[in-house]
Amino acid sequence: MELGRDGLVEMLRRMHRIRFFEQKVRTLYDYEYRLRGDDEETARAKGVIEGALHLAIGHEATEVGTCAALNNDDYVTSSHRGHGHALAKGADTNRMMAELMGRETGYSGGCGGSMHIFDPGLSLLGGNGIVGGQIALGAGGAFSALYRGTKQVAVAFFSEGASNQGTFHETLNMAALWNLPAIFLCENNLYAASTPSTITLSIPDIADRAAGYGMPGEVVDGQDILAVFECVSTAVARARSGEGPTLIESKTYRFLPHTAHGVQHNNPDELEDWLKRDPILMFEQWLVGEGHMSKEEQNDLRCELEAEIDAAEAFGKVSAFPRIEDMPVTPGVDL
Repeated sequence: MELGRDGLVEMLRRMHRIRFFEQKVRTLYDYEYRLRGDDEETARAKGVIEGALHLAIGHEATEVGTCAALNNDDYVTSSHRGHGHALAKGADTNRMMAELMGRETGYSGGCGGSMHIFDPGLSLLGGNGIVGGQIALGAGGAFSALYRGTKQVAVAFFSEGASNQGTFHETLNMAALWNLPAIFLCENNLYAASTPSTITLSIPDIADRAAGYGMPGEVVDGQDILAVFECVSTAVARARSGEGPTLIESKTYRFLPHTAHGVQHNNPDELEDWLKRDPILMFEQWLVGEGHMSKEEQNDLRCELEAEIDAAEAFGKVSAFPRIEDMPVTPGVDL
């Protein structure tokens, strides 16, 4: 993405799209309807979202700044907290909403849900509910590009908690050995569920682990979208030129609990400090200060995105549920 005025406005548009989408789906989560006493059939008809729902409000600069540095055919693998990765890569809000509502017009035909948004047309290789599983899948995408001789790169998003998994260490070692065009993007939001990273990590910066595998390790301010874009762009250029993988640690924060209606994981003072560095507000202030947008234009943009997400909710609600007879069946399995 070129960072002229249009590119900068598009970045803000995608940040707002992610924020409004996640705020909306939180209100539709099944917990709310269960509290109201609705039966299952009534709740589903209202557009209830069931199953797991992990939100990443506060991560928008990392998600959009990273994907803005990629081409459409560059691969992205995502985690269980992956709505923002999909939307930053260009996913359609109607199909996203329909998938979360379990409707046949969704990305996985309503059968994947929140953690399994997949679109080969965007080179989006899908989310993964297994902590760290997407790291190896990202390396697989990078190996495919290397084997076929394309200039594609692959980005694997993961959390600081996943960096303690064996998959992380094994994959980074192999990616360095094979000089894969991969970027391992750690969104360090300081908590694995509700467990603070201060008691799970042996070092303060995960990026320092890159040295053990012979690749660059970079730390970036995950609330600063332009800093993320610049850092990832450098890693992308390295990968495309055959210089191999990079580990990037984006220091960010999630403003909500681990799950959509879980218990708040942090203390009020810490949350207040991070809310002062809300990535969307920071970027809006920068755009006004640099003369790229007026406050009125930003308000119009917010209204545009709110209307888009409301329309996506309506689309999901009128979409049909998948029929059992239309679902692929494993031979020998009787439904």
